[in-house]
Amino acid sequence: MRVFQPKRRLLDHRLAIAPCVCTLLLSACMVTPSTSERAYNGYSAAVTRPSLPAAIDWPAYGFDQVGTRFSPASQINAGNAHSLTLAWTYRTGEARPEFKTERQTEFETTPIVVDGSMYISTPLGRVIALDPTTGAERWVFDAHVDRAIDLGDFATRGVTAWKDPSATPDALCAMRIYVAPVDARLIAIDAHTGKACTDFGENGSIDLTVGLRNEPRWKSAYGETSPPVIMDGLVVIGSSIGDNGATDLPSGEVRAFDARTGARRWTFDPIPQNPADPHYNSWLGANAHRTGAANVWSVMAVDSARDLVFLPTTSPSPDYFGGERLGDNRYANSIVALHGSTGAIAWQFQTVHHDLWDYDNASPPALVTITKDGRKRDVVIEATKTGQLFVLDRDTGEPVFPVEERPVPRSDVPGEQAWPTQPFNTVIPPLSPQGIDSTEIWSDTPATLAACRAMIRPLRNDGVYTPPSLRGTIQRPSNVGGAAWGGVAFDAHNNTIIVPENRVASMVQLIDSAEYSRDHVAGSDSRIGYEYTRMRGTPYVMRRRILFGPDSVPCVKPPFGTLVALDMSTGARRWEVPLGIWPTGGPGHESWGGFALGGPIVTAGGVVFQAGTLDRQVRAYDAKSGKELWHAQLPSGARMTPMTYISARDGRQYMVVTAGGGKEFGAGDYVMAFALPVTPR
Repeated sequence: MRVFQPKRRLLDHRLAIAPCVCTLLLSACMVTPSTSERAYNGYSAAVTRPSLPAAIDWPAYGFDQVGTRFSPASQINAGNAHSLTLAWTYRTGEARPEFKTERQTEFETTPIVVDGSMYISTPLGRVIALDPTTGAERWVFDAHVDRAIDLGDFATRGVTAWKDPSATPDALCAMRIYVAPVDARLIAIDAHTGKACTDFGENGSIDLTVGLRNEPRWKSAYGETSPPVIMDGLVVIGSSIGDNGATDLPSGEVRAFDARTGARRWTFDPIPQNPADPHYNSWLGANAHRTGAANVWSVMAVDSARDLVFLPTTSPSPDYFGGERLGDNRYANSIVALHGSTGAIAWQFQTVHHDLWDYDNASPPALVTITKDGRKRDVVIEATKTGQLFVLDRDTGEPVFPVEERPVPRSDVPGEQAWPTQPFNTVIPPLSPQGIDSTEIWSDTPATLAACRAMIRPLRNDGVYTPPSLRGTIQRPSNVGGAAWGGVAFDAHNNTIIVPENRVASMVQLIDSAEYSRDHVAGSDSRIGYEYTRMRGTPYVMRRRILFGPDSVPCVKPPFGTLVALDMSTGARRWEVPLGIWPTGGPGHESWGGFALGGPIVTAGGVVFQAGTLDRQVRAYDAKSGKELWHAQLPSGARMTPMTYISARDGRQYMVVTAGGGKEFGAGDYVMAFALPVTPR
């Protein structure tokens, strides 16, 4: 697959793409008009001037603080999306040799647009303000992140904006941009100048590694990847913690800081420390309450009217052995609703008991109002790595679609006690296949099929939630998911949620640390090869990989990833389509789908935009049918969630992706805006 290279050194970050590249990219963006082309919502296939619709911003990571990922913009619609073309490109410069890092960075930011400016964050802690109409650079703030840092995800997925209601509009830091770089700082920046807000923390910054119950013992153990949320003058932030290194990894406290001063207002520790907590005894063992992680590395959601902030918590440390933290480990792997003003728990719902599979709640919760049984319901929707979809009452946490506990396999690992049941939605079928049987093992060639069967045959395979074992265990959904950190989008017009789902299988094995040696490690930085981690404080080393055949194609029936739309009145599928094209394979591989590490958005124009695929494309789908309307080849993978807005200056609706997801998605530093072509009256 062709990767675009700059024609000359980037001295000006506003550099346009070289003409030959632009021509090629524009042709890739164009799709032959279909017979269904029509006028829609007052617009033809192109934007005409001088009539200008009202500006529509994209003011938060998920469009809004509740995380709907639904934009009321309708200029781009199902009738004209095939005409989208590249409008402008901006390069951050971080693909240049002078920005070289020890570990490859991942440019995964979802830009925001507020009051006529676009704000992006880069893996190296630079925040950049752009003109959203042209892509011209306005200012750059540099947090000077250490390039030798070795976090599992060297990414910063976005920023957060806050307008101080007590400040005059022209005052310094009347609007602030908050960024949390990977090196675990929280920084406040003036939105108009790009200067640090020195009244916040210490000269504009807070060191988030200070004051934790378990402080990090090495730099790569604790960081930040997601933007914070704002709640009534508080900045609320979680953390990203390396998964498997030890039983007592850094603790996963969620903290709230005063948005003006940076003073800490409250802390929530998902590992209960107070014996009076009703779930204190769900953590058993001498070292259980010293456990680390159970952090929130995804994006939180806020309901200010209810004084609630919703936390998608993750697995406790380490992921694959829980002998030092027996019990169901309540508050970990949960949706926890906190009172935003105090940090006190309002309710909690656990999606996985005693996690042994790295089944983090990676998806941001979506706070939406669905129609069910003929009435409106305010709910929290969480799509999980397990492939389950939980729809919870926003006030109580009670399931709106019934959930039941079902028996699951027991552990055969000495010292481990897997929880005997797990929660399953009884109405909405799993989004992803649950386990793998002989009919699901697949390859498009006999030789590779035989290799896949030989690989899978010796592994323990007792269905979904089979615990890790010493001989190796099949895990499906894999540790990637199910639903990954891309999350869901809510189509308010059609009472539908749209979610990307991964369908591949993986294996996980525990190796006695006394028998383990570096001599047999064949590690890899990508998800294709084996990963090994010594889980300090346990007797075991973890070994895992996605199950690929010798041809680097998954050993399960395609599609390997799909985009799914669910009717929220019944839970039934409205449509499901393969997502992406698997990069390798024989005839028919175009319909196999692939991984999706990034989320969808949906618009009032009836269009779903989705990127995040290995084939390095961005696509538009019809929100009602799932039909692909348009796609564009990108210079590298857009491992992120797109966004869209209508510019106040020219009245055009733009859809933006950032391309440069790193690893198998390809390096890059592109911000790319697409729009309908302009035709004069």
